[in-house]
Amino acid sequence: MSRTLILASNNPGKLKEFSALLAPIGYTLHPQGEFNVPEADEPHCTFVENALEKARHAACLTGMPALADDSGICINALGGAPGVLSARYAGEPKSDARNNQKLIADLDAHADKSGYYYCVLVFVRHANDPQPVIAEGRWDGQLVAEARGQGGFGYDPYFLLPELGLTVAELSAEQKNNLSHRGQALRMLIEKLR
Repeated sequence: MSRTLILASNNPGKLKEFSALLAPIGYTLHPQGEFNVPEADEPHCTFVENALEKARHAACLTGMPALADDSGICINALGGAPGVLSARYAGEPKSDARNNQKLIADLDAHADKSGYYYCVLVFVRHANDPQPVIAEGRWDGQLVAEARGQGGFGYDPYFLLPELGLTVAELSAEQKNNLSHRGQALRMLIEKLR
């Protein structure tokens, strides 16, 4: 029997990726937009608090279980920035090109180019769930000054995986899903839900 789960996002890529992995354990995922749920505020300075805010918001407005993620890139030489501000690092409106340009410029004076993608997933059974299920993933790499590859989105063309000699944008979608911070977090969540 399939159980309905609200995705606290309207991102079609996330919906497709999450649905494929959650369907075998009995969940049918629906984007919050199907239920006219507006985007939640993300006022917190940590990924887990923002994901929890989004999950509770979607569950409250739909009366159904909800899943949210918050993710971004954290650069060691910048004290973890852009972190939770990754999508809006260069300000509004959101722009991958401007975000990348700002990050490369901010990192220019630093010898250490290392960092990581981080993702936290939060599953709540209802809006006031006292025991949300939390899973996380981390994907280490380093920033390069020149974009490489055509795949992915966001910071992917500049995020090099030294062990592979490729940027995330040079990976196939299947490789990215197997290795990524989001893929790691989703596999951990599925184990916990089982």
